[in-house]
Amino acid sequence: MSHENLWAPWRMAYLRELKRKAEGVGWDSVSTGDFIAEYWSAPANDQRNLVVYRNEHGIVLLNRFPYANGHLMSALGDARPTLLDYKPAQRREFWRLLEIAVELMQRTLAPQGINTGINEGRAAGAGLPEHLHAHIVPRWNGDTNFLSVVGEVRIIPDALEAMAAEYRATVGKIRM
Repeated sequence: MSHENLWAPWRMAYLRELKRKAEGVGWDSVSTGDFIAEYWSAPANDQRNLVVYRNEHGIVLLNRFPYANGHLMSALGDARPTLLDYKPAQRREFWRLLEIAVELMQRTLAPQGINTGINEGRAAGAGLPEHLHAHIVPRWNGDTNFLSVVGEVRIIPDALEAMAAEYRATVGKIRM
């Protein structure tokens, strides 16, 4: 049996930075920092930050460490840790951003399915527990196979910047 190498160098940079932070505060308290709030406050950097859509309430962006090609995240600009920390009007805007992300994904990638999810709190798997956000993951029949299940490897076939450009092109074609 011969093995192929699959390279994802961005993942190691992420893991090294988490390890560095954990050495100071411990793994239970480590945070990636609120990059969503940073991105929200710097619209001039949307392209570099992989933001594909922005309105007056929040953003839709590509996940820099995706579960699948085209994995999006949506979040309000106002950082709160749980859904119920937002007022009803803000929750409506949160769901609207999720709907926009799903529409962008459907029109750009035409996946056979979509997983959406929200992880509230570190115990629920939130990597950024201080800023509630939704994950929108495109799925295709057979995309969970030997490589991802046994080999614990995900193949992301497109560069993040190229995928962001495709999403932005879709934004330009539809009304939000």
